[in-house]
Amino acid sequence: MSSALPQEMQQHTYAIMDRVEDSHWWFVGRRAILETFLRQIADKLEPAEVESQDALRIVDVGCGTGANLEMLSQFGKAEGVDVSDDALEFCRRKGLTVQKGLAETLPYADETFDISTALDVIEHLDDDIAGLKEMHRVTKTGGYTLIFVPAFMWLWGVQDDISNHRIRYTKKQIVERVENAGFKIERATYANFTFFAPILGGRTLMKLTGIKPESENNVNISALNGVFGKLFSAESFWLNKLNFPFGVSIVLVARRH
Repeated sequence: MSSALPQEMQQHTYAIMDRVEDSHWWFVGRRAILETFLRQIADKLEPAEVESQDALRIVDVGCGTGANLEMLSQFGKAEGVDVSDDALEFCRRKGLTVQKGLAETLPYADETFDISTALDVIEHLDDDIAGLKEMHRVTKTGGYTLIFVPAFMWLWGVQDDISNHRIRYTKKQIVERVENAGFKIERATYANFTFFAPILGGRTLMKLTGIKPESENNVNISALNGVFGKLFSAESFWLNKLNFPFGVSIVLVARRH
């Protein structure tokens, strides 16, 4: 089976994702963190490189059901690519610009985009470096890429299984792969240290008891969802100033020179 974007995610996963990603604390907090990094990237792009921030062209590789793509649209003209017809249909219902394609053979010309993103996508690929090299190809010289991946194999859980992840990375591993693809790293840090201990404990408990929910996205405490979202989102303040030594995920910013 050829490697690609997360085409092998179980179909019900997309429906769950579309239902919860606007409100579930994990998605809300992740978007807040990503917005902080995107704002920094947009500020770094020289006026000579783009006519205005509104003119920034952005591609979200593995756009899923589109919530991240909606967020990216704040920073310029954003479009997405995904291999899943189900995911693309959710995006089109939201009026988003998307097309079908594989990570390793992106359907775009060289140096098309000012910013490329892969947000919890690279870990799905059989050949992650090939996908990263394609992102490098379609990113303009002087442009940026923003990568978000899960951290540490010993944090492997149900969500990794149902999403058909191939790996959870250490910071060193993802940095080496992104550099191998031709990018120059500007920033790499762990993220989601706030819920590191609870997630480790919950996944350890599921392994010990054999409990397997349909999706970890369904595991939520409704009364605390808003509080959790605010706690996770608050990391964006600290990540604007410093790098974390550990976390459930890794955020990486790199530039094409």
